[in-house]
Amino acid sequence: MDLLVSFAIGAGVFFTVGGASFKIVNQGEEALVASFGKYKRKLPAGPHFILPYVDSVTYRGSIKEQVLDIPPQQCITRDNVSITADAVVYWRVMDMEKAFYRVDNLHQAMTNIVLTQIRAELGSLELDETFTARNKINEILLRDLDEATDPWGVKVTRVELRDILPAKAVQESMELQMTAERKKRAAILTSEGEREAAINKAKGLADSQLLNAEASQKAAILEAEGQKQSRILRAEAERQEQVLKAQGTAQAMQVLLQSMKGNAQAQEALQFLLAQNYISMGTTIGSSASSKVMFMDPRSLPSTLEGLKSIVDVPESGDMLNDRK
Repeated sequence: MDLLVSFAIGAGVFFTVGGASFKIVNQGEEALVASFGKYKRKLPAGPHFILPYVDSVTYRGSIKEQVLDIPPQQCITRDNVSITADAVVYWRVMDMEKAFYRVDNLHQAMTNIVLTQIRAELGSLELDETFTARNKINEILLRDLDEATDPWGVKVTRVELRDILPAKAVQESMELQMTAERKKRAAILTSEGEREAAINKAKGLADSQLLNAEASQKAAILEAEGQKQSRILRAEAERQEQVLKAQGTAQAMQVLLQSMKGNAQAQEALQFLLAQNYISMGTTIGSSASSKVMFMDPRSLPSTLEGLKSIVDVPESGDMLNDRK
């Protein structure tokens, strides 16, 4: 019986002492160990043994990235406009010893310093700049907060301004200004559209008139060329007709001359006919494009016929083409 009691007492003491000396630190956390109230060492994630009743875990905290929500606060811009701004800060503990021993209530300290930096930065800008330079403000806040929290073992990774709201009266005046600006832009766009339409209409009319003038000019040129070609062809046809007639007459006279050889009376009658048509034939030959000067003697019938033959001989096809050219 006494043995069982002793065993039970020993087991209780073992588990009590073992429970006090065996510690487990979760993943993403770190623990600080102090010996008789003085910092001794830091425990990373995993199982650890400490001296019971001598060492104690004074603080256990997360080393993961955390989010600090900054509540809205009143700020005054450089042009004396009241605005309300809030932000979100992303941060993580890099040195657990500094975060615990160098600052009391880390979250409250970070909130206060963020509020101070936001008021200082927005106070150096005018109202319009606070809306257009938000990325620049975020970069400046990130740099300043990272430098300010570095002694606390904290790393600020990102700062984002969420809302920047002017006072209600300022919002109403801004809405009126935006409405007037939109109306102004609409009027400008309308006038520019009308001006462009008028310019395009005038250009279209001028182009149409120019095309009509060019078409009329081309039609007139084509008509003149057609008339010219028609006159040339008509003149050539008349010339060929006259040449053919003269050639036919010469050939007929040649046939008559051959048939009337030795007949003195027939030759005298033929010479009389030649003398009678001398004037009309000269006119015909003179009006020809290839006209020549000829003197005929009605008393010399053979020489006259030879002269007519040389005049009315039809040129070859190649010669006619050269004459046309």
